[in-house]
Amino acid sequence: MAEIKSILFPTDFTEASLKVIPYAKYLTEKFGAKLTVLFVVEELSKYANFYVPHSALDNLEQELMEHAQKKLTSFIEEHFEDFPVEPLVRRGEIAEEIAKVAEEKETGLILMATHGRKGLEKILIGSVTERVIKIAPCPVMTINPFRVKK
Repeated sequence: MAEIKSILFPTDFTEASLKVIPYAKYLTEKFGAKLTVLFVVEELSKYANFYVPHSALDNLEQELMEHAQKKLTSFIEEHFEDFPVEPLVRRGEIAEEIAKVAEEKETGLILMATHGRKGLEKILIGSVTERVIKIAPCPVMTINPFRVKK
């Protein structure tokens, strides 16, 4: 079994992610690991069939990245005060970027929430967590936030 020196906590700032924070802190301390908190700005290229002037798309992507950085900074200040974390914002397909960051950081564990979508909603929206589990270069621990007791 590999030693866990680095933990990756991808967040989407939802209530589900908030419920995973205590686990992220606990496991980071327990393993004496480094914690990276990641937010991925989804690529706009999937809307390529829509006509949007290129300069407008570039400006929008830049604004999204800037807003994401501010949001992540505020998220960390609010929920990880006095707890050392490395904030990271990336742009791309969410599951692929999570796996890519895990590989780059030589992550020993990815810790993320499941959203518990079922039926048609899961089919239409898909499951980032499910995709990460399939392509991650390391173990993935999932937390069902709807089963977490306060």
